[in-house]
Amino acid sequence: MFNSFGEIFRFTTFGESHGKAIGVVIDGVPAGIEFDKEFLINELDRRRPGKNRFATSRNESDTPEVLSGVFEGKTTGTPIAIVIFNKNQKSNDYSNIKDIFRPGHADFTYFYKYGIRDYRGGGRSSARETAARVAAGAVAKMILKEFGIEIEAGVIEIGGIRTENLDYEYAKNSPIFALDREIEKKWMEMIDNARKDHNSFGGAVKLRIKNLPIGLGEPIYYKLDNVLASAMVSINAVKGVYIGNTEAHKLTGLQNNDEISKEGFLSNYSGGVLGGISNGEDVEAEIYFKPTPSIFKPQKSVDVNGNEVEVNLKGRHDPIVAIRGSVVVEAMGACVVADMLMLNATRTIEKLKKIYQ
Repeated sequence: MFNSFGEIFRFTTFGESHGKAIGVVIDGVPAGIEFDKEFLINELDRRRPGKNRFATSRNESDTPEVLSGVFEGKTTGTPIAIVIFNKNQKSNDYSNIKDIFRPGHADFTYFYKYGIRDYRGGGRSSARETAARVAAGAVAKMILKEFGIEIEAGVIEIGGIRTENLDYEYAKNSPIFALDREIEKKWMEMIDNARKDHNSFGGAVKLRIKNLPIGLGEPIYYKLDNVLASAMVSINAVKGVYIGNTEAHKLTGLQNNDEISKEGFLSNYSGGVLGGISNGEDVEAEIYFKPTPSIFKPQKSVDVNGNEVEVNLKGRHDPIVAIRGSVVVEAMGACVVADMLMLNATRTIEKLKKIYQ
């Protein structure tokens, strides 16, 4: 019952890593939105595995099939169903660990919660599920385009090496979505070395949402920033989120407050959110990914019977999750904003009805 996200713009994903297909059903999309199938394909291609050496070698085309909710290039206002068929599973790579819990994975918790687990690539807990989220995010972006709202993201840190240069245009065409062309080569070398050493890296992604109107967010328990943070932490391997100035916890109030003039805010330490409501500035957040837990080094663990064992993994895995994760960050950010826009519109309509009753 907890496979859905959103209040009005709401999506539900389905499928497993090594199942027949994954997909998403999106509800709450207004009728008459231009549905750009090529844009949907391009968004999925950005996240797609097997594109280069910085991602898993699992080669999926991630070609979407739109089953409903679109007619003659426009949304109909009914649920939009999108399915992506899995083509390149290698389930035998996991046969040696079907009774063993992989360190850093959801194997242990899924087994003890449900009494059963899909050991083939993690099943439902696999990052393969995020392709369905990217499809939902693509539809959300089609809505946001109508309002001139832009969602951007890129990698700002890998393995503790950080940049403060934020070139979002460059990140769009970087093979690792790097926000800094100067440090990109260094990061690539680090990832290559980690792969050769059968290890992995963590990283951080910077998210920016531009042109939001003032007033999005539903205090107290559906604030823009708390829903955004929740959406990000729901992404595989994300362990933390910081909204606004990442140094705020080290500062005084005088240093961190955004002073205001008649022209507007003089800084944006708040990250575009005050009291859980958008203030018209860019919404900015950093999202922190742990290292990929699937590494090809012997590790200690236990099996389903409690016996101590040594784990030796096989398979195809990303040497760093944050790279393709940056595309998922964009998608979830778009879904949050689309939902907030719908909530805001609904409240406005209700107010108008009361005025003219």
